Amino acid sequence: MSEPSSPPHMRMLDVFKGQALSPPPVWLMRQAGRYLAEYRAVREQAGGFLNLCYTPDYATEVTLQPIRRYGFDAAILFSDILVVPDALGQKVWFAEGEGPRLEPIQSRDGLKVLSQARTDTIFGKVYQAVRQIRSSLPAETALIGFCGAPWTVATYVVAGRGTPDQAP
Repeated sequence: MSEPSSPPHMRMLDVFKGQALSPPPVWLMRQAGRYLAEYRAVREQAGGFLNLCYTPDYATEVTLQPIRRYGFDAAILFSDILVVPDALGQKVWFAEGEGPRLEPIQSRDGLKVLSQARTDTIFGKVYQAVRQIRSSLPAETALIGFCGAPWTVATYVVAGRGTPDQAP
């Protein structure tokens, strides 16, 4: 393993490029979430999961919470893979204790609900959160995002929920 050759915020990028570092940078998938009391408080204040994702101040706060608490090397944008179908006009909601639900699209006629009319507004809120998070993070902390694979998102769109085998 090589010694770190760049500032900590670049170390995460070095690892993504395949460089082995000691010690390796640390981040956890779903590092913001229910296990944090401060997350639960913000989620209650937000009044719902999608509002938590779409309100830049809330998304910023819950993204930063595990960084402040644990000092991870990277923050993960607080969002969800289903913001895309929601932004396109498909009805998306989160049932308590059950997870995400969508109004299934199972026919060509069902596609008529999809539109780009709200995408600038919805994605604009996510972009604003990204700007706020980056400006609030310590310089040595990377910010990473994520997206759902097309097949995964498509199975939610068609089935209206997650399925054990991710088949519609």
